[in-house]
Amino acid sequence: MPQPPLSSLQVAAVPAQRVPTRDRDQDAPWHTEAVCRRDEAGLFFAPSKEPTAARLSREEAAKRVCARCPVMVECREHALLQPEPYGVWGGLTAAERRVVLARRRRRDVELQKAARTGGSIAAAG
Repeated sequence: MPQPPLSSLQVAAVPAQRVPTRDRDQDAPWHTEAVCRRDEAGLFFAPSKEPTAARLSREEAAKRVCARCPVMVECREHALLQPEPYGVWGGLTAAERRVVLARRRRRDVELQKAARTGGSIAAAG
């Protein structure tokens, strides 16, 4: 049975693999190598009252910039840990980041439940 195409949200929600970064100064902050530092900031943040079609187009353009960034993983983790409520960070929109955070919270709860269940079974066995 053919699989439906993955949406960008489904692809983005998969935990990113740690990609080896270029040999950069380990003391320099990650954002010094961010590709977006050379692009227009307006691409990553919505103007007020932006029409939906324009927003989607702008976000896709921002994600294309992120896709070629050597520090995308660091940027994404920064945005998830802060959490950054606006803009495209690490190739994810604010809504996509909320989904990733919710999935992480659910996974953590499931892992905690499994650890408690496994611990009581081991103690009883």
